[in-house]
Formats: sequence, structure tokens, C-alpha cells
Amino acid sequence: MTTGYDALTAHIAELSDILCSISVLKWDARTNMPPGGAATRGLQLATLSKLAQEHFTGEHTARLLDAAERDVAAEPADSYRRRAVEQTRQYYALMRRIPADLIGRKAALAPVSEQVWAEAKAASDFAAFRPYLQQMVDLAKEQADAVGYSEHPFDALVFEYEPMMTARRLQAVFADLRTGVIPLLRMIVANPRPQERDLWAHEYPLEAQKAFGLSIAQRFGYDLQRGRLDIAPHPFEISFTRNDVRITTRYDRHYFPMAFYGTLHETGHGLYEQGIHPSLTRTPLTIDFLGQYPVGGTSYGAHESQSRLWENVIGRSRTFWNAHFDEMRQHFPAQMAEADPDLMYRAVNRVSPSLIRVEADEVTYNLHIMLRVEIEMGLLDGSLRVDELPEVWNSKMQEYLGVVPPNDALGVLQDVHWSGGGFGSFPGYTIGNIMSLQFLEAARRDTPGLDAALARGEYAPLLGWLQENVYQHGRAFSSEELLVRTSGRALDTAPYLAYLREKFSDLYGLPA
Repeated sequence: MTTGYDALTAHIAELSDILCSISVLKWDARTNMPPGGAATRGLQLATLSKLAQEHFTGEHTARLLDAAERDVAAEPADSYRRRAVEQTRQYYALMRRIPADLIGRKAALAPVSEQVWAEAKAASDFAAFRPYLQQMVDLAKEQADAVGYSEHPFDALVFEYEPMMTARRLQAVFADLRTGVIPLLRMIVANPRPQERDLWAHEYPLEAQKAFGLSIAQRFGYDLQRGRLDIAPHPFEISFTRNDVRITTRYDRHYFPMAFYGTLHETGHGLYEQGIHPSLTRTPLTIDFLGQYPVGGTSYGAHESQSRLWENVIGRSRTFWNAHFDEMRQHFPAQMAEADPDLMYRAVNRVSPSLIRVEADEVTYNLHIMLRVEIEMGLLDGSLRVDELPEVWNSKMQEYLGVVPPNDALGVLQDVHWSGGGFGSFPGYTIGNIMSLQFLEAARRDTPGLDAALARGEYAPLLGWLQENVYQHGRAFSSEELLVRTSGRALDTAPYLAYLREKFSDLYGLPA
């Protein structure tokens, strides 16, 4: 006999299929689609997005929810079934406030806007992208008004990515980080390391870069039977259930870290998606009802905690390069002929205020995020106009990092997020940085010998802890709940700031 809960999950499974179809089209648009396909791809996405909205927000869903709620009423508050029904009810109420026409217009505009952005970036021509960005800002404001907010329109949009966060709370987190990071950065700038051999003066063949990156991704645990690696102008991960997870990177023959750390970053996302419990596939606990991506992770901050953990805390560590330098030398014998693990460790951890977020070091990275979030808040509350962006961007780069972009490609046009309407997504990177150290602290506490395993290049113990405590739950627990369940406390900048101080004080010979 089919229960009310079973009927609801079958209904949501169909929604998951529609959203996965949307994501397949988005992945293709960013990796394979010819430029001329952008407009019609937008219409296809608009049609599917409206179908998803209609499927989910109709009265039939309300009746299914009523029956499912009766089924799970007596279950524990943290049971998967009860969490699934509660989340469906929450997002049902929210999605009914967003007009289907708005969702369709945003979906239709996104691939065209992304294509124009890519062309504008290549030509360093913000003026060409400006009208499309203006449309995206207008749609974001319209969505914020539809969803509703009490303090700032940013709150309505950041909820889509990090439900625990608001503009007010985020500003407090940023203030805490500035207090810890800026004095450290000033000491580093005042005490530069002696000039040493530039490893990136060599050419690194692309096939060898891909082979090495994939070998490390697999060593971390990325399953190529359920995943793949492709090329995109801006690296991203997207999944169509845990059984089909796609990651991308971009290559530069003369700058090895770009592709390698892009691959590790997206591998972290991929590990999260592949680690979700199979029983949650096509259920309310593995889809994003708002339709950005049907991600299984509980929030963008939680997802970024994994990309930043595997990319930086593991992949840029001295331990990592001690374990894997010989393999690096096998792939690049001429380039690494006179190098050693310590030089490699120093080379990938140089601190220098720079122009590009995705190439920023760990000390300056969050300053890039603060800049973007402040701009988004200004665009949404009307204190900043789209046509002012290049000037404001450059001014903030000077204020925060002491550098000024020489052109728009290296400045305001460097990120893809706004072209697709991703307002509210940037805080996830900083939240993820903070969460990554809280998770690692908890894993070390719970897993005797973890550091010794990492020193041997063995990642199964860490991956196993993460799968058990984070990945497998999908969206059952909020990011705040995951932190409390594992580390015993809510979001806390202290472990992350301590990590930065210890690592970079050692690298630059600063007082501890």
C-alpha cells in the first residue's frame, strides 16, 4: 500500500528529474555548446524551469504534503523522513511566492548572459556585458521582493545558497576575519621571502597536467565510474544525482597551479556529491528546490567547506607535497629537475595581493569575497548602479588589496556568477573556509592516526569520516547543525584563523 510519504517522494522524484535535465543543459552550455546556441538554449531552460515550478507549486503538492505530514508526525525530529517533509513544506511555501514568469525570464536570460559575459571578458569590454548584468540585477531585486525580507534584500537571495546566513550576520563574520587576517597580511608584506627560483617559468604540457590532477583526484576518492573531468572557462561542479557528477577546470601551460588546484577544488565538491547515501537519491534531501542546481549538499557553504578543505588545507600542505612530489616529478621531470618538496610547498603558498580571486592565496582570498559581497549588497539596495561597477571594483581592490586591475577582464569581469544570476552565492566560499577547519579538527579528534595517514598520502580515513558525518546526510541537516553535531559548536572563525596564523607565520618566519 502506498503511503502519503511514498506518494510525496515519488512526486518530488519527478521534480528531481526535471531539475537534473536543466542541469545537463547548463553543463553542456558551459562546456560544449557553440556560441550560436545560447538564445535557443535559454528558451529550453525557461520551458523546463516553468515546468518544474508548476509541478512543485500546484495544489497537488499541497495535498501530498498534508498526507505525508500525518505519516511522519510521530517520528523523531531528526529522522530523514520527517526532515524531507519539513523541507518540502518550507520550500513549497517559498516557491509559491516566486512567479513562474520570473523563473522563466531568469532561466531564458542566463545562457545568453553567460555567453555575452565570456565574450566581454575575452575582449575586456564591460560595456558589452553591462545591459545583461543590469537585467540580472533587476531580476534579483524582483526575486528578493517576491521572497520577502525584513532587513536587507540580500537576505532573501543568500537564503538560496546559505540559509543560516543574513547580511547582518555575514558582516559580523567579515569583521572578525578582517581583525585576524589584515594584521597577518601586513606582517607578510613587510617581511617578504627572499627571491627564489620561479617554478612557473617553465611550460607544463596540458595532457600531463590533466593526468596528474586526475590521479590526485582519484587518490582523494573521486570515482571516475560516476564522474568525469572537462574544460570550462570558469571551473565548476555539477551533479545529476550521486551517480553522475561532473567537474571542470581550465588550463594554462605556464601556470600549473591554475588547473591543478581548480581540479582539487572541484574534486572536493564531487566527493561530497558522490558520498551522499544512495537511499536519498531523487528525494527531497538531495535536490535544490530553488533550481540553481539539484545539489545534494546542504548548502553552498557546506559544499565549499569540502572544496576548500581538499584544495587548500590538504592540497597545499607541506604534508601533501612531501607525499606526492615524486609523482609530480614523474609527470614533469624537466620542470622539477632542480626542485624539491619544500620549494614546491613554498611556491604554491606564496602570499601576494593579486587581481584574480581563483588564483588568490589563502591569506588574501576572503578579501576578494568581501569585496564582491559588498558590491552585491549595494546593487540590491540601490546604493550602487551597474554602470559604476568598474570604478567601484577598482577602488575596492585598491582599498582591500592594494592593487588595481589594468582592465575589466582582470577586474569586474573575472567571475561568471553574476552573468547567471548567482547573487548571494559568494559568501559560501568564506563560510566554507571557516567550516573546513572545524570539520578537520573534529575528524582529527575522532580518527586516531589521521595525520600519519595523510603523511603517507592515504586519504581513506579522512574521506570515511567526512562521508559518515557530512556527505551521506545530503540536505537532512543544515550546515549549522552539521557543525554542532561534529565540532560541538556553531560557525566559529577561531580554528580557521589559527590555521592561517600557524601556517603562514612558519612560511614567512613571523613570530607565532
